[in-house]
Amino acid sequence: MKQVRKTVLLWYSPREMYDLVTQVERYPEFLPWCSAAEVLERHDDGMTARLSLSYAGLRHAFTTRNTHEPDRRVRMRLVDGPFSLLDGDWQFLPLNRPGTPPGEEPRACKIEFELRYAFSSFALEAVVSPVFDRIANTFVDSFVKRAEQVHGPR
Repeated sequence: MKQVRKTVLLWYSPREMYDLVTQVERYPEFLPWCSAAEVLERHDDGMTARLSLSYAGLRHAFTTRNTHEPDRRVRMRLVDGPFSLLDGDWQFLPLNRPGTPPGEEPRACKIEFELRYAFSSFALEAVVSPVFDRIANTFVDSFVKRAEQVHGPR
């Protein structure tokens, strides 16, 4: 099993970052490895989504069940794909300057991202793992760049 943990402080609100992460259909616009993204089903507490990975000549698709806590957290759990394990967790922790009036929307946040994964066979591990390792390690950076594109640099 492999694990990626990233933490970043941003001048974007938890709501802004949560919205970017939950707009799965937009992933092909800014994730270079994502050739397609489809929401298969919407639930009261999230969605089931399928992403198609196309990178360095490799093509695979996987489906996750995502549980949402609006503006706070997104949890991903594997439904199907080339993995034996795929669990992810985004947390969007609000950061306010001292003296910020109560009820005012936070102007910054701390993102905590964790992804654990393992492939379903040794052959997939050997072939897909180097590519997916690179994707997993740049995932948060891609969303930070997307926030700058959508909301402007801060």
